[in-house]
Amino acid sequence: MENLTRRDLCVALSAFAAMGGVVAEGQSNASLEAPASSPNAAEPVLAHSEIFALDKLPVHASANGGQSRAVIQGRLATGEFVEVHETALPPGQMPHPPHRHTHSEFLLIREGRLEATSDGKTGIVEPGGVIFTASGVLHSLKNVGDVMANYFVVAIGVQKAIV
Repeated sequence: MENLTRRDLCVALSAFAAMGGVVAEGQSNASLEAPASSPNAAEPVLAHSEIFALDKLPVHASANGGQSRAVIQGRLATGEFVEVHETALPPGQMPHPPHRHTHSEFLLIREGRLEATSDGKTGIVEPGGVIFTASGVLHSLKNVGDVMANYFVVAIGVQKAIV
């Protein structure tokens, strides 16, 4: 598989963002607030396009020696929650213990070698690979390489942890 470049990742992330931002012809978009029935109606509505320079985003240090950068978080004008962040994970480390949540996730691998376990199945993912984790599925991730692993996480759906 060909390595995914930063440009490829930017295009992929733009495509993910655009999936929820398209308003059907004839549909009114006068109100860009989150639906009143939304459990998180106070979250920001992502109603405007934006470009993010990764090197300009604040870095958050992780307890495992890694780091992350929050890219964007909020509710699309069509109602779906979306959150994107970039993670750098040191060799031998996990970002957190195995867990499950109500949102679905895409992980876009930039660098490194990761072992992904999802619903009891384990596989190795390398640069250019993509991991999809469905809502409610127990999953985990570990850097099994000897260099820092870098990947983007794109979470879509209800933002609520389930144990």
